Amino acid sequence: MLQDIAPHRFDNSYSPDKKPEKGDTALHFRAGAVLCDTDSEQLFPVYSDYDHPENAVYLFSVDERSYYLILDDDASAEENYSYVDVKKLRWSERISGVNVFVAFTALHLWDWYTNNRCCGHCGGRTIPDYSERALLCTSCCRVIYPRINPAVIVGVRNGEKLLITRYAANRSFRHDALVAGFTEIGETFEETVRREVMEEVGLRVKNITYYGSQPWGFSGGILAGFFCDVDGSTDVKLDESELSIAQWVPREEITGQPDCYSLTNDMMMRFRNGEA
Repeated sequence: MLQDIAPHRFDNSYSPDKKPEKGDTALHFRAGAVLCDTDSEQLFPVYSDYDHPENAVYLFSVDERSYYLILDDDASAEENYSYVDVKKLRWSERISGVNVFVAFTALHLWDWYTNNRCCGHCGGRTIPDYSERALLCTSCCRVIYPRINPAVIVGVRNGEKLLITRYAANRSFRHDALVAGFTEIGETFEETVRREVMEEVGLRVKNITYYGSQPWGFSGGILAGFFCDVDGSTDVKLDESELSIAQWVPREEITGQPDCYSLTNDMMMRFRNGEA
């Protein structure tokens, strides 16, 4: 999955005093796109590639390499770099899984930093807190933590078949998927599973069991995967505003997604192999 980058080591320890050095990787985003060179093994610019960037924030490290986020909107780098939608990096065979993980995780933090430059309570300017990964309002002292959105991925079983879906045409994702959705206020994960399955495909479920989780920086989320069994009628009532297809697929006919990054694909393959 996205986070499975072993033998590489990811370290997100907060180090507010850490400053970028010449060879450290420096990431810059615009409207969900990251500055990179997809024809280069290095992919992302290093700090010295920028023209005197300001406001570089330490993000994390992978092995011995440190990654920084440049929050200067007007930052620019050498001409061979361009902005590429982070989603597109996932589908490129030239880009390593480590770099896809870096891009997704950095995007999550970029979104949080840029959307909280001012306090949502009083409008005051925010600055990084020195004790933990948080922003501190300079006016009312409100502490703002990174937002992480919980969501569920649901594998609905019908004996030897799994419910495979496709998103509606207005969504950019065109591959097989599972029922999924964000957790709402006051809900448990299990309640989210029941509600999302009923809303999207009109089915009742039972025997809800936890499978696993993964960070998903593109949506700012943490995904929790669950398997469950259909309870009663197996007739699908499709919510066409969410899905274009939802059908029962036998184990041996499940093909999954083109890559191995998602929890969704991991769950589909686990069922296909008779392990769930």
